[in-house]
Amino acid sequence: MRYISTRGKAPALNFEDVLLAGLASDGGLYVPENLPRFTVEEIASWAGLPYHELAFRIMRPFVTGSIPDADFKKILEETYGVFAHNAVAPLRQLNGNEWVMELFHGPTLAFKDFALQLLGRLLDYVLAKRGERVVIIGATSGDTGSAAIEGCKHCENVDIFILHPHQRVSEVQRRQMTTLFGDNIHNIAIEGNFDDCQEMVKNSFADQSFLKGTRLVAVNSINWARIMAQIVYYFHAALQLGGPARSVSFSVPTGNFGDIFAGYLARNMGLPINQLIVATNRNDILHRFMSGNQYVKETLHATLSPSMDIMVSSNFERLLFDLHGRNGAAIAELMDTFKQGGGFSVEQERWTEARKLFDSLAVSDEATCETIAEVFAQTGEVLDPHTAIGVKAARECRRSLDIPMVVLGTAHPVKFPDAVVKAGVGKALELPAHLTDLLSREEKCTVLPNDLKAVQAFVSQHGNRGKPL
Repeated sequence: MRYISTRGKAPALNFEDVLLAGLASDGGLYVPENLPRFTVEEIASWAGLPYHELAFRIMRPFVTGSIPDADFKKILEETYGVFAHNAVAPLRQLNGNEWVMELFHGPTLAFKDFALQLLGRLLDYVLAKRGERVVIIGATSGDTGSAAIEGCKHCENVDIFILHPHQRVSEVQRRQMTTLFGDNIHNIAIEGNFDDCQEMVKNSFADQSFLKGTRLVAVNSINWARIMAQIVYYFHAALQLGGPARSVSFSVPTGNFGDIFAGYLARNMGLPINQLIVATNRNDILHRFMSGNQYVKETLHATLSPSMDIMVSSNFERLLFDLHGRNGAAIAELMDTFKQGGGFSVEQERWTEARKLFDSLAVSDEATCETIAEVFAQTGEVLDPHTAIGVKAARECRRSLDIPMVVLGTAHPVKFPDAVVKAGVGKALELPAHLTDLLSREEKCTVLPNDLKAVQAFVSQHGNRGKPL
């Protein structure tokens, strides 16, 4: 399997090199040169498989030539063996044909665990084989950071630096990062917003001279391995609900477009998906594109669903690449236009093509709270605000009541108590057993100004397990 850049100029790489590269050298994102495609019969034969075995069948083509089958099977068994629920991603029925797929049974109670528990193990495997050491710099709007640290904390050859916006993540999210200690773990609170953190990561990849020869690796959703891992649970859900003999629809709370792009890939790989709904909050750049062909950067607003408080969707470029016939030069020009002027539209026929599969909705904080309260009154289930946005979008945008609708349950509600309290839900939320003392644990975090040079100096000084790089 070879991977190519969405901007057309970077060299094609194998899986191992893409895992370590993250962003392509031309500024683009890596995608497979050719997607594997499965027959209906093949997909049907996977019904009833344990999650890690299903993951092996779906992801194997992406790592062929880089990881032997036996080693990859072992990695996957270890990855999903740490999840608290035997089904790994269980489905919970809300009403007749509406379901929530609970993706929060991993160590950090968020869907990011599916990809980042795997990514940490893949990095350890590849770096040990190569005898290399790397630095990870990641930006998080809440959940990626803790999942990345949890996934990589035991990696012998990794130093990890996670940037989060100071005082703009929930207390549980913050503490899940800052209470994990290790010589290779560094939490940095940036006096800015998530997009400032993301921009620092991108700029650090563009010029890595501050690392003095050490390689930089991405753990945010631009890393192909994360997208690859997320494809699996679309197949998993469909197989539970009669797929592939019947099609299924999905509503996906998303800010960076990575999670829903995985659903788009699942469909292109042969899974019958009728509809994909982009569910977002007031920071609605994706909704404005899907509903009106306007991809324009606007002011960031703090909301009750902070993991989607994002002005620019990193992974959207991957969809644009397909919509433009995989023309790298066209994407490079489009993204340059966006960088210069802050916005663009695409040709009408390309936008119409996207709308065949995608619908979207932007949901206010008020409507989010109303949905949390409504679902609790109907079912006794407490939703986190991101999942509630997914439910609201599913109910507003659904094309057919006859087709099962699966909402991706992206986080445990205990991570977002403010939204639950504001919704008026009287049920006390309890942390799972392994996190019961989280709010009393010691924290370790460094607050830095919104300044790239200050951050890079910190990384340079504290890399290599506390020794300067």
